[in-house]
Amino acid sequence: MLDKIRLHARGRLPAEYHGFLGDGFDGRITRFLGVSYPAVRERTLTGGTDEEILAWCLAEGRPLTEEDIAVWSKFACKHGWRDEEDGATERLEANKRGNGLSDRDDIMTFFDFYEVDEKRRP
Repeated sequence: MLDKIRLHARGRLPAEYHGFLGDGFDGRITRFLGVSYPAVRERTLTGGTDEEILAWCLAEGRPLTEEDIAVWSKFACKHGWRDEEDGATERLEANKRGNGLSDRDDIMTFFDFYEVDEKRRP
C-alpha cells in the first residue's frame, strides 16, 4: 500500500491499480489497523520508512496483540487461495488471465500475483 501511495504521487502507478487506492486490500489493512486511508496517505507522503509509518499507524490506530498480527498475516499471505466465499479466487484467476499468467499454477495467492506482476514491469 505504501509503495502504491508513493508511486501514485509520482505519477508512476499503473492505471489498473488506481481504482484500488484506499479500497480492496488497502481498505482492509487500514480498517484492521484502525486508521483512515487518507491519514495513512498523508503520513506516507510526508516521508519516512515503511517501519516508521507502521509505527505511526500502530500509535494512531487501535491496539493490536501479537495474536491479532499473526491472524492478519496468515490471512493476507493466503488471500486468493481457496477463497471462493468472497470471490477472491475468481478475481485472482481473472487477474492472471488478464496478464497472460493463466498457465502459472505457482501463482496461488494475490501476494504471489503481485510479486510476479511487479517483476514484469519496468
